[in-house]
Amino acid sequence: MFTRYDSLYLGGAWAAPASDARIAVVSPNTGETIGEVPEATHADADAAVTAARRAFDGPGWRDHDRAAALRRFADAIEARKDGFAHLVAAQNGMPIAFASQLEANFPATLLRYYADLIAGDQEEARPGLLGGTVRVRREPVGVVAAIVPWNFPQTLGFMKIAPALAAGCTVVVKPSPETVLDSFLLAQAAIDAELPAGVLNIVPGGRDLGAYLVTHPGVDKVGFTGSTEAGRDIAEKCGRLLRPVTLELGGKSAAIVLDDADLDLATIGQDLFLATLANNGQTCYLGTRVLAPRTRYTEVVDALTEFAASLNVTDSLDPDAQIGPMVSARHRERVEGYIAKGRAEGGRVTTGGRRPAGRDQGWFVEPTVFADVDNDATICREEIFGPVLAVIPYRDEDEAVRIANDSDFGLGGTVWSADPQRALSLARRIETGTIGVNRYLPDPAAPFGGVKASGIGRELGPEGLAAYQQLKSIYC
Repeated sequence: MFTRYDSLYLGGAWAAPASDARIAVVSPNTGETIGEVPEATHADADAAVTAARRAFDGPGWRDHDRAAALRRFADAIEARKDGFAHLVAAQNGMPIAFASQLEANFPATLLRYYADLIAGDQEEARPGLLGGTVRVRREPVGVVAAIVPWNFPQTLGFMKIAPALAAGCTVVVKPSPETVLDSFLLAQAAIDAELPAGVLNIVPGGRDLGAYLVTHPGVDKVGFTGSTEAGRDIAEKCGRLLRPVTLELGGKSAAIVLDDADLDLATIGQDLFLATLANNGQTCYLGTRVLAPRTRYTEVVDALTEFAASLNVTDSLDPDAQIGPMVSARHRERVEGYIAKGRAEGGRVTTGGRRPAGRDQGWFVEPTVFADVDNDATICREEIFGPVLAVIPYRDEDEAVRIANDSDFGLGGTVWSADPQRALSLARRIETGTIGVNRYLPDPAAPFGGVKASGIGRELGPEGLAAYQQLKSIYC
């Protein structure tokens, strides 16, 4: 099925693009073109920011019943959830069963969560130390540029859109060129939800367009998810402009297996999968460095090898798919380059490391496990963003903590133990923004983000709303 769009969603309506430039969407399953949309230009971005500015500066959106609008938006998205799941899986290789759980449901969940969160008073009165009363208001920061990656386009998009709209901001969304078809379905949902004109605008494009939005004089705040390299550049530009920015960047998280951990795959298999290989390894927080006690190293390697080898690698639209293709041919080459580097540096591949036999089409890589590596190996230092795990031995808990913290990144992680309190105690010692005990799944009610090269700021939870607000003190 070929999907084509000819208009852009700007100012609450479909609008003709400023040029004939197009984005072709290629299936990672087959390498065939499956869709085409207009590529937004700087002129389109100007129109989007102008519409967002008009909607923000006018009397409408900030005084609107935003909670009711967010709930209507959630209903409109939920009515299209199967379409979102299908389009995302078809574009980036996410297994359809996973997309149906996450991409199809998370946006509506976030919209309703933030609708409930803004039901309370956004102004606090407190006694002043110098007499009188101080009123502290939480006001929207303004026009937001939300730059969204391809790996979780709806989930990560709404980690920006939902709190920004709830705060009273207006938003210009730039989806990644690899995943643009679902953004047009999003526009249809916004129209059906009767969002006021200009509150949400969508401009598909590449890095140049994103860079243009980051420094656009009409933008007040930037929300970005993507690579650390790009994040550094955005941070530098926003720093010069004194422009608020939230950056959710790369990761190289540690999954620490303690010496009492249950390695029965029948018991922990699903939780282990979500924490290490979800979405074909194309997930920023995954525990791709598995730290195993020397006393159980062979046992851990064998269990992970059995686990990875058992996963069903197939077309992402197959309901039984567990591992789909990489998002693009170029990205598969990147992943394969890291596998080659791991071998060249002495790592031992216990399973995978190749393209699946019999698959001449698509950009597939077998789930791969490396043994006999230490934390200095390239595959243990750099983010691969593919289905590749490296098992690193450690002597005791202190060394496990040292190895886990010996990383440029600090986004996710897990601790696996039969004793949850022991695991919790160790989790507190890890330098990271988030970490799980015997499981890992970001919760909408909890702040999500990283430390070190994994980013600045937090999304989700009340903290995610605060990121799109500014404080005003009124002395009475």
